[in-house]
Amino acid sequence: MRKTLAGVFAIAIAGLTACSGMDQAGTSTNTPTSAPTTTSESMGNGMTRTGDVFGPGCAGVPQDGKGSLQGMAEDPVATAASNNPLLTKLVAAVKAANLVDTLNSQQAITVFAPADPAFAELGDAKFQELAGNPAALTPILQYHVLPTRYDAKGLQAAKTLKTLAGQDVTIAGSGDSLTVNGAPVLCGNIPTKNATVFVIGKVLTP
Repeated sequence: MRKTLAGVFAIAIAGLTACSGMDQAGTSTNTPTSAPTTTSESMGNGMTRTGDVFGPGCAGVPQDGKGSLQGMAEDPVATAASNNPLLTKLVAAVKAANLVDTLNSQQAITVFAPADPAFAELGDAKFQELAGNPAALTPILQYHVLPTRYDAKGLQAAKTLKTLAGQDVTIAGSGDSLTVNGAPVLCGNIPTKNATVFVIGKVLTP
């Protein structure tokens, strides 16, 4: 983790909460009431269906149950991620930063979700250090969230987007070669009740 993170670590958890016009216990009000069905067409407004997913990492998503694409589409993003076996480290980080309810209450966001192997680059000692320091961990997690919901086409069109940490990420490539700050998208366009998720191969650093 670069030393430049030190200046960002003072950002309070309230920064993420402020981006939601809802109480943390609230739920989305402008999202579908039922799970998206499998199709090859995007729903627009950054919302996707299970048939829109792409990338080699999608093979690691369970075929059925709560952790499957259909199961994830039924739940808000933090809950959906907790059922995905690719994202156990991310979920642990979100819980350590007390952001589960905050993320679940967002209305329409994009989440870049590092897969478990991405956290291995940090090392267990660094991960545990961050997990024990929510003030340091929160801005890192904020840097993985966009306050607007995008699908892959929307990301490619925008190219540069501001995260909830207040800093930009850069989108490059297309199709199975889509990257976020150089991190490969392993499985993109995953629909959840209130977010579109892109599983990526690196932990992004502000």
